[in-house]
Amino acid sequence: MTHMDFSHPYFGAFLMFIVTFGAFITTVFLARLISRRLARLDTEKLKTTLYECGPEVTKQPNTISVQFYLMALLFILFDIEIIFMFPWAVNFKTLAWFGFIEMILFILLLTIGFIYAWKKGALQWHSIK
Repeated sequence: MTHMDFSHPYFGAFLMFIVTFGAFITTVFLARLISRRLARLDTEKLKTTLYECGPEVTKQPNTISVQFYLMALLFILFDIEIIFMFPWAVNFKTLAWFGFIEMILFILLLTIGFIYAWKKGALQWHSIK
């Protein structure tokens, strides 16, 4: 048999990891077991449908335009790029000319991307016909 070194500096962290993992598995198992025992298994059609006020829910075709996703993607892209300007503004004095030139290049690339999206018509709202 091998000798376990209980004086190792990371032994406590390892032990806590094992205990936490065991507690997690036990909690998940017990939650699943108890929920299955206590859950009512009424399978009436009305009880299993989504709840909304008004008439009963009817199946509708999924016709969400791709334009919503494209607009959200462009918003996130340009929003994240703008957020990168705040740390630059805070450290502007320490970055000096190097930081200024880097930000000019960054804004140039941002502008090129914006013009490209504009020319491709990504910012135009197309109606569904």
